[in-house]
Amino acid sequence: MAGSQLLVEKTAIPGLFVLDLPVHGDNRGWFKENWQREKMVALGLPDFAPVQHSVAYNEAAGVTRGIHAEPWDKLVSIAHGQAFCAWVDLRPGPSQGVVHTEMLDPGKAVFVPRGVGNSYQTQVPGTVYSYLVNQHWSPDVAYTLLNLADETVAIDWPIPLSEAEISTKDENHPRLADIKPIPPLRTLIIGARGQVGQALQAELPHADAVARDELDLADAAAVQAFDFSGYDVVINAAAFTQVDGAETETGRRAAWAANAVGVAALARAAAGASARLVHFSTDYVFDGAADEPWATTDDFAPLSVYGQSKAAGDLAVSVHPQHYILRTSWVIGSGNNFISTMQRLAANGVSPSVVNDQVGRLSFAQDLARAARHLIDVSAPYGTYNVTSAGEPMTWAQIAEAAFVASGREATDVTGISTADYFAGATEPVAPRPKWSVLDLSAIEATGFETTDQRASLARYLRGSVG
Repeated sequence: MAGSQLLVEKTAIPGLFVLDLPVHGDNRGWFKENWQREKMVALGLPDFAPVQHSVAYNEAAGVTRGIHAEPWDKLVSIAHGQAFCAWVDLRPGPSQGVVHTEMLDPGKAVFVPRGVGNSYQTQVPGTVYSYLVNQHWSPDVAYTLLNLADETVAIDWPIPLSEAEISTKDENHPRLADIKPIPPLRTLIIGARGQVGQALQAELPHADAVARDELDLADAAAVQAFDFSGYDVVINAAAFTQVDGAETETGRRAAWAANAVGVAALARAAAGASARLVHFSTDYVFDGAADEPWATTDDFAPLSVYGQSKAAGDLAVSVHPQHYILRTSWVIGSGNNFISTMQRLAANGVSPSVVNDQVGRLSFAQDLARAARHLIDVSAPYGTYNVTSAGEPMTWAQIAEAAFVASGREATDVTGISTADYFAGATEPVAPRPKWSVLDLSAIEATGFETTDQRASLARYLRGSVG
């Protein structure tokens, strides 16, 4: 059995980890922590969110089962006895056919990623084989199966297969050359036509992407009916973003349907599929009454219906065990946005009045997509991350001035004006805006993500190279 220290070690099969489990015993027997999320994840084990615990009792020595590759992750351990275990990578790719073997007793466990073939042979009578999985077992699930005696993988079974107890079904599995690998899990992008959705598709070209006519987040029933199986990551870039429109009776209902109710349904569906959920939030969940950057842990105090609905959506997403909330401000991407509007006004000879008492940083859609991919790729701790450009904050008026200068106009052609004066005399409902939208970027930077300077990114955007 293992010693007193929990250890997690990599193997030659990508994603397959061997765990040494501390086993504490005395004259009464022993105790071990078979799954300890906090400790194991900290040592590099994936936070795989198990939903089912299964146990197999094996009467005799020599019982041999497998090789089965299932469409879920699992943590294998021994509750009693001893088993020789063998794993073969049956996923498509360069590691297909790689083998790893271990002799398991109560002090050793193995994390087996989706698509890796699993088998075991009991070495003593009364062996109890235990495993946690992150999908519910079903008799209709398709497996990839490999013959226990396949010469190309050449597993050295301690008890020869001719003397082992094997089911007829397991004896007749195909050889490696004839298997049908389980396809890899995919990424789904919701909100394909938005600024962030387009940037995500450029960053993740192999992801599936759906627009509103394919999956309307405002329709909770449609979200519940959507098939999320086969997806490992779901990225939600869809939202009702008409900030002033949300202050109307119909807009209020639409904002809550898309930003809160639909997002709650999405969080439930993603959790049910054991998919990681990436969701984009906004500085509008805060009231703007601060003089230092907003931290990811600061309390919500939204001023507007839009901000309230987004805050509600954030709370719903935060319940999902495997979530990333990316809080942004002042998003700029491809298509119509504040900067493109200023460029158009500059080209048309207009000298606009622009708000100069709201302070923040731009979030370029390309950087947001890059941040989402980064968090997924490095398996960053789940939670909320602020993601914007870095550097000196600016006002909307200062950004407009930069756009005018880049268009060949003078900065003085832009007149700064207060928010109150700008909206004075408005005939339609106007949503209150946070005046301080600067976000603290320390959490995302601590994961190794490199933020970009706001002014440098703005200059590149104005030259037409950032989206």
